[in-house]
Amino acid sequence: MDGERLYWWALSLAPGIGARRFFKLLEEFGSAQNVWACKPADLGPFLPARVREEFAAFRASFDPEPRLKALRERGITLLTLLDAEYPENLRDIADPPPVLYVLGKLEPRDSRSIAVVGSRRATPYGRTTAERFGRELAELGFTVVSGMARGIDTCAHRGCLAAGGRTIAVLGCGLDYVYPPENRKLMARIAREGAVITEFPLGTPPEAGHFPTRNRIISGLSLGVVVVEAAATSGSLITVDWALEQGREVFAVSGNINSPYSRGTNFLISQGARLVQGARDIAAELRVPVEKAGGQKETIALSREEKRVLAVFRDRHLHIDEIIRATRLAPQQVISILLMLELKGCVQQLPGKLFVRTG
Repeated sequence: MDGERLYWWALSLAPGIGARRFFKLLEEFGSAQNVWACKPADLGPFLPARVREEFAAFRASFDPEPRLKALRERGITLLTLLDAEYPENLRDIADPPPVLYVLGKLEPRDSRSIAVVGSRRATPYGRTTAERFGRELAELGFTVVSGMARGIDTCAHRGCLAAGGRTIAVLGCGLDYVYPPENRKLMARIAREGAVITEFPLGTPPEAGHFPTRNRIISGLSLGVVVVEAAATSGSLITVDWALEQGREVFAVSGNINSPYSRGTNFLISQGARLVQGARDIAAELRVPVEKAGGQKETIALSREEKRVLAVFRDRHLHIDEIIRATRLAPQQVISILLMLELKGCVQQLPGKLFVRTG
């Protein structure tokens, strides 16, 4: 590692310089190398006195070789925004991490990512649903992004891996920590079959303050965020806030109105989050071509009459009477066709005899 990339990494390690200060300094001085070389007094307008002092002390003692050796020994790849391999979705957010630490491999197809998040104290319903969404998203060719936390995150990763898909875990600590500890085997498998990433250097413990900023990476990597189960004060709602700020789609799974762990998701739906019952709903909302896990587009055999019914849908819900009038088919025939289309995942029935196209 040499040149400007080395200075990006070194500057990212300096205490008190987060992503926003990093890019402000870069904008002002033109390069990380120039920031590294400037006098402490020149940083006066941009850094508080305490941070300037800490930066000067860090710069004087910084030795990259032992740190680089520790990364190599653990098989960790270092990516900066200067690297072509840096995730494109994440590159586009307002404050992308200047540096990512990666166990495993990030791939171009990870641009088709969906984040699945939710409560750590998940109910059996939540765990089963998260695993199903992870599996279905993988089967449609999406990469599943989550935070490897207990509960919903863990189940989403496992469902994706069970279907042979790719998954990315974003940590709120250094890659030398396994958090939670019981996910050691899961973390190793994700690293083999996907990627485990963080913006935090080795030696950074999983402190509470790290997770809200970690969540911006989860949403930033993704085309949309689906919340499976969340309490009214769940940390998953922080991920939703980041998603909205980043222009990502927000999806939610409805839950038991009597369960405290569904209050957050039900509230999101009441505020306009897209209600989803499966991965196909997400693909339809994003207008993303449906693919199998191997990257092949999935084709669904449709009869002439089924195609005729699908053709009347646009981007809105239709009442069954509207479908009958538009197709000029017999009511009983339309009912039968809609049932077959629902079984094939092409339409979804909503309350009030309303139907919407989902694939």
